[in-house]
Amino acid sequence: MIEQPNLSYIHSLSGGDKTFEDKLIAIIKTEFPEEKMAYEKSIQSNDFKNAAENIHKLKHKISILGLEKSYEVATEFENNLNDNNDCSLKGDFDAIMQSITNYLNTL
Repeated sequence: MIEQPNLSYIHSLSGGDKTFEDKLIAIIKTEFPEEKMAYEKSIQSNDFKNAAENIHKLKHKISILGLEKSYEVATEFENNLNDNNDCSLKGDFDAIMQSITNYLNTL
């Protein structure tokens, strides 16, 4: 089962500052779809080095949304792409991306 994104880390960062939380969430909601699209384009064109760079950027969002196991999957996928163009974790990573997309649409 895929872990669910949450705002626990954002709440702990903000110390209850709702304005800060709203700004951080707005940034994530703007940047995440762009970074996800860049990742997907890199994968489709078999540009694995660039895909690994895209995953590296996406890992920050994964972490901020409290997805510890997903962060580990992303790190392993990034390393696999960098080391030997291994896409075996693509399905798992894409499921994480979809889970985050669905969650951000509820905020």
